[in-house]
Amino acid sequence: MARFTKHIFICENKREEGHPRGCCHSKGSSEIREQFKKRIKELGLNSTMRANSSGCLDACEHGPIIVVYPEQVLYGGVKFEDVEEIIQQHLINNIPVERLLIKDKKFL
Repeated sequence: MARFTKHIFICENKREEGHPRGCCHSKGSSEIREQFKKRIKELGLNSTMRANSSGCLDACEHGPIIVVYPEQVLYGGVKFEDVEEIIQQHLINNIPVERLLIKDKKFL
Protein backbone atom coordinates (compact mmCIF):
# COMPACT_ATOMS: atom_id res chain seq x y z
CA MET A 1 0.00 0.00 0.00
CA ALA A 2 1.37 3.42 -0.99
CA ARG A 3 2.18 5.78 1.83
CA PHE A 4 1.31 8.97 -0.05
CA THR A 5 -1.71 9.46 -2.30
CA LYS A 6 -0.18 12.65 -3.73
CA HIS A 7 3.42 13.64 -4.12
CA ILE A 8 4.26 17.20 -5.13
CA PHE A 9 7.68 17.99 -6.57
CA ILE A 10 8.73 21.63 -6.75
CA CYS A 11 11.74 22.42 -8.92
CA GLU A 12 14.40 24.30 -6.99
CA ASN A 13 17.11 24.08 -9.61
CA LYS A 14 19.54 26.99 -9.42
CA ARG A 15 21.49 28.32 -12.40
CA GLU A 16 23.87 31.22 -12.71
CA GLU A 17 22.24 34.64 -13.08
CA GLY A 18 21.49 35.53 -16.69
CA HIS A 19 21.23 31.94 -17.93
CA PRO A 20 19.04 31.98 -21.06
CA ARG A 21 16.62 29.35 -19.71
CA GLY A 22 16.37 30.94 -16.27
CA CYS A 23 15.80 28.85 -13.18
CA CYS A 24 12.98 28.09 -10.79
CA HIS A 25 15.01 28.96 -7.72
CA SER A 26 15.37 32.61 -8.73
CA LYS A 27 11.59 32.77 -9.30
CA GLY A 28 10.72 31.87 -5.70
CA SER A 29 10.37 28.10 -5.81
CA SER A 30 11.86 27.61 -2.33
CA GLU A 31 9.17 29.80 -0.79
CA ILE A 32 6.52 27.96 -2.80
CA ARG A 33 7.78 24.60 -1.49
CA GLU A 34 7.77 25.88 2.08
CA GLN A 35 4.18 27.10 1.70
CA PHE A 36 3.07 23.73 0.32
CA LYS A 37 4.71 21.97 3.28
CA LYS A 38 3.21 24.40 5.79
CA ARG A 39 -0.34 24.26 4.43
CA ILE A 40 -0.32 20.47 3.96
CA LYS A 41 0.67 20.11 7.60
CA GLU A 42 -1.85 22.71 8.82
CA LEU A 43 -4.64 20.93 6.95
CA GLY A 44 -3.66 17.57 8.44
CA LEU A 45 -2.81 16.12 5.05
CA ASN A 46 0.84 15.34 5.78
CA SER A 47 0.16 11.64 6.34
CA THR A 48 -1.17 11.26 2.78
CA MET A 49 0.55 14.05 0.83
CA ARG A 50 4.16 15.12 0.57
CA ALA A 51 5.84 18.18 -0.95
CA ASN A 52 9.51 17.85 -1.91
CA SER A 53 12.07 19.87 -3.76
CA SER A 54 13.34 18.48 -7.02
CA GLY A 55 16.15 19.20 -9.39
CA CYS A 56 15.54 20.43 -12.91
CA LEU A 57 12.29 19.23 -14.49
CA ASP A 58 13.48 20.51 -17.90
CA ALA A 59 10.75 23.11 -18.40
CA CYS A 60 12.79 26.04 -17.10
CA GLU A 61 11.22 28.61 -19.39
CA HIS A 62 7.86 27.88 -17.71
CA GLY A 63 9.14 28.10 -14.12
CA PRO A 64 8.52 27.77 -11.32
CA ILE A 65 7.53 24.22 -12.20
CA ILE A 66 5.55 21.80 -10.07
CA VAL A 67 4.61 18.23 -10.91
CA VAL A 68 1.94 16.29 -9.00
CA TYR A 69 2.05 12.51 -8.87
CA PRO A 70 0.53 10.05 -9.46
CA GLU A 71 -1.37 12.10 -12.07
CA GLN A 72 1.83 13.52 -13.62
CA VAL A 73 0.23 16.96 -13.83
CA LEU A 74 2.78 19.62 -14.74
CA TYR A 75 2.16 23.20 -13.60
CA GLY A 76 4.14 26.22 -14.75
CA GLY A 77 4.47 29.84 -13.76
CA VAL A 78 3.35 28.94 -10.25
CA LYS A 79 3.38 31.77 -7.73
CA PHE A 80 3.27 31.71 -3.94
CA GLU A 81 -0.38 32.81 -4.03
CA ASP A 82 -1.30 29.82 -6.27
CA VAL A 83 -0.39 27.24 -3.63
CA GLU A 84 -3.73 27.32 -1.81
CA GLU A 85 -5.69 26.95 -5.04
CA ILE A 86 -3.60 23.93 -6.07
CA ILE A 87 -4.07 22.35 -2.65
CA GLN A 88 -7.82 22.94 -2.47
CA GLN A 89 -8.72 22.22 -6.07
CA HIS A 90 -6.23 19.59 -7.14
CA LEU A 91 -4.76 17.88 -4.10
CA ILE A 92 -8.01 17.70 -2.14
CA ASN A 93 -10.67 17.65 -4.88
CA ASN A 94 -8.68 15.99 -7.72
CA ILE A 95 -9.39 18.77 -10.24
CA PRO A 96 -6.24 20.15 -11.86
CA VAL A 97 -5.93 23.95 -11.94
CA GLU A 98 -6.40 24.49 -15.66
CA ARG A 99 -4.93 28.01 -15.84
CA LEU A 100 -1.56 26.78 -14.49
CA LEU A 101 -1.18 23.70 -16.70
CA ILE A 102 1.73 23.82 -19.10
CA LYS A 103 0.20 23.65 -22.55
CA ASP A 104 3.48 23.52 -24.48
CA LYS A 105 3.24 20.40 -26.69
CA LYS A 106 6.86 19.59 -25.85
CA PHE A 107 5.76 18.69 -22.31
CA LEU A 108 2.48 16.90 -23.01
